[in-house]
Amino acid sequence: DERLNHAQRIAKVGSWYFDIPGNILTWSDETCRIFGEPIGIPVPIEAVLRHVHPDDLDECIRIYENSFDARLPFSIVYRLRRHDGEYRWLLDNGVPRWKDETEFIGYIGSCVDITERKQAEVDRQQLEQQFHQAQKLVSLCVLAGGIAHDFNNVLTPIIGFADLLLAKMRPTDPAFADVMNIKQNANRAANLVRQLLAFSRKQTLQPKVHVLTEALSDLGNLLGRVLGEKVSLKINHDRELGLVMVDIHQFEQVIINLAVNARDAMPNGGSLTVRTYNVGVEESRTIMPSLMPPGEYVACEVQDTGSGIPAEIREKIWEPFFSTKDVGKGTGLGLSTVYGIVKQTGGFIFCDSEMGKGTTFKIYLPRFYPQKSDAVVIEEKPADAPKRDYTGKERILLVEDEDAVRAFALRALTSRGYTVVEADSGESAIEKIDMDDKGFDLIISDVVMPEMDGPTLLRELRKRGNETKFVFVSGYPGEQFEQDLEGHSGYSFMPKPFSLKQLVEKVKEAMEG
Repeated sequence: DERLNHAQRIAKVGSWYFDIPGNILTWSDETCRIFGEPIGIPVPIEAVLRHVHPDDLDECIRIYENSFDARLPFSIVYRLRRHDGEYRWLLDNGVPRWKDETEFIGYIGSCVDITERKQAEVDRQQLEQQFHQAQKLVSLCVLAGGIAHDFNNVLTPIIGFADLLLAKMRPTDPAFADVMNIKQNANRAANLVRQLLAFSRKQTLQPKVHVLTEALSDLGNLLGRVLGEKVSLKINHDRELGLVMVDIHQFEQVIINLAVNARDAMPNGGSLTVRTYNVGVEESRTIMPSLMPPGEYVACEVQDTGSGIPAEIREKIWEPFFSTKDVGKGTGLGLSTVYGIVKQTGGFIFCDSEMGKGTTFKIYLPRFYPQKSDAVVIEEKPADAPKRDYTGKERILLVEDEDAVRAFALRALTSRGYTVVEADSGESAIEKIDMDDKGFDLIISDVVMPEMDGPTLLRELRKRGNETKFVFVSGYPGEQFEQDLEGHSGYSFMPKPFSLKQLVEKVKEAMEG
């Protein structure tokens, strides 16, 4: 017995015997330690069943009875409450014992504490769920970015040709209002596309060093108008709040989107609290270690006293076009835009919600420490400049595979006096340049084209010693291709969709720059 107990203690596996005639459980020393009971004291079976978790009790009894009926071994996992109040996960393996074919005398088996193993399984399942959610979001990001790119190619000629029509019309013309409606709705569509790009983290950000205290203070009045009279607004800041590197206009959009959702969750009124504070390295380790690396962060909490978000839809709130609002009252892009902006900024966002008690969104932005060599830039409000002349006589090579976009840009530039040569691909552009004997002052090229894209065209021309200035246009942001052009210069970028005014301004800027 001593050697058996010693072996069980090393293996952390206990043994037990349930005597049916006496209704008594006899445990080995290791089983007593696992159960948290005094060693060497047999107990009635009812005393053990009282400690089995209520959710597991019926299943335990069913498995024991099935084992008896089938005369087969059994295995059962259940939770048992020890005397200290802690529930432990246990694995019992046993077999029924028969004295002969007719007399059933009990069960004999082993017991193992698998609490740590069970917790590891739960953690693994949570990580798998988070991984699958991340994969799904990545797929949605790719889809959203592709849709946004294609829509920008569609919207560019709509906005552009509307501008061309408006340039020839007077406000008193009967069709003027109709064309203006076309342009305004196209611009609304362009804003939706920007939200898609924000979700897919493919928009162009202009991050600068900011203190959130100042940014949110300026936003207070606007938030008050957004929330209305029924919702009170509180803004609290920690002292000596750290610096962050953000595109402040995009971050303001994050707070506004969260405020709009909070307002809709409080139809009968309530309060919205925006709070900022510093987060140290040690504190950051306890927030979400599987997703957010430890470090110094500046946190911004947006907390409402609304209806809360049901647990079953909490994992879906970041998905584009997912909305719980009535048809026509939301695009389903509000929180997906928030998620995209925060992630593209290098931050993290988490949601805590309880039904009937409100929702808290917690944003963590990496804290920024400026170097001594960093120059302080003071932005001065530019004085009113005289109207510029956006006409010209220079020669431009226009490279664009979308016929409608190319047709609009051709009309717009020739109407301003420029001589424009068209090319529908990178290869065609090379041929035009080789055949041309006058030279071009500027090349306007799409970025994404089949076979030879815009950046490849620039590199090929630079290899040949051609230093013509470039203006790249794309439905994707400029950062997507700038890494491919490292070491090259003489180019600028203009995102799609662009208007007539933006096109001629960019051309003039490139010519003079």
